[in-house]
Amino acid sequence: MALLFENFESWRQYCKEKNLPLYKPVLEYETEQKGRDEQTIQEGLLKAYQVMKEAVKTGLNSDMKSRSGMIDNGAKKVYNHPVTVLSREFTEVISSALAAKEVNSCMGRVVAAPTAGASGILPGVLTNLQSLHGLSDEKICEGLLVAAGIALIIERNASLAGAVGGCQAETGSAAAMGSGAIVYCLGGTVDQAFNAVAITIQCMLGLVCDPVAGLVEVPCVVRNASAAAIAFSSAQIAIADVNAVIPVDECVAAMGEIGQSMETRYKETALGGLAATLTGKGIAKKVLIQDIEILPDEDTE
Repeated sequence: MALLFENFESWRQYCKEKNLPLYKPVLEYETEQKGRDEQTIQEGLLKAYQVMKEAVKTGLNSDMKSRSGMIDNGAKKVYNHPVTVLSREFTEVISSALAAKEVNSCMGRVVAAPTAGASGILPGVLTNLQSLHGLSDEKICEGLLVAAGIALIIERNASLAGAVGGCQAETGSAAAMGSGAIVYCLGGTVDQAFNAVAITIQCMLGLVCDPVAGLVEVPCVVRNASAAAIAFSSAQIAIADVNAVIPVDECVAAMGEIGQSMETRYKETALGGLAATLTGKGIAKKVLIQDIEILPDEDTE
């Protein structure tokens, strides 16, 4: 995005000065970076969105049990449970995010948006947004471009990697991407979309990355579901013109500062948090033994 601007305020001004919709500068960036025309970029976006939809479908219909045993068809259990805590729509958002992320944990095909560890959030958000509001694939692809622009700016000024900024950088960024895309797709203003990003980041600040046994399974999968829910709640708040108070660029700066000061054991090392609990250590030991047992004998050709 540095070809055009470095932060959200510059993105806002660029759109205002040139009278462009929010997604258009990101499309310009893509065509410049990839050396491809807009139609080719659009085809790539449609393909990516199709993979997202397939990941949700696979997670809700196939056997999703990981080798570690920590992932055991959770998405289907949520989707098919007769008790709805809020509404059927809420259940579908949660289960869709779980489904796509479980596909990743079971070595299936996903779109890393922005990372594999957060790969259930945008599918959970966008597929349900489309079905709830009858949006076209083209509008969803515009939302994907908006989400990409959000990620590019966060990456430039903070981080998208759990190993650098904790889980706030992965699931937090993905939720921010989702909330901004929701507001855009529903006809919200640029200010409302960026406000949604700011609110989402405020909700996700400080979240550590503590994968049990070093696997992107627990608590990663359930965090994808909760992050999808936060994306929708932030979008609802922002589209009603509730002010985040702290501007979005300052929220991103806070995310970067927190990531830098976070202890190493909380940044994808599996040395702290849930990974360091007695149960977490026991699972890690069990998984390590299983991996050793399946390795080929060094003496065998």
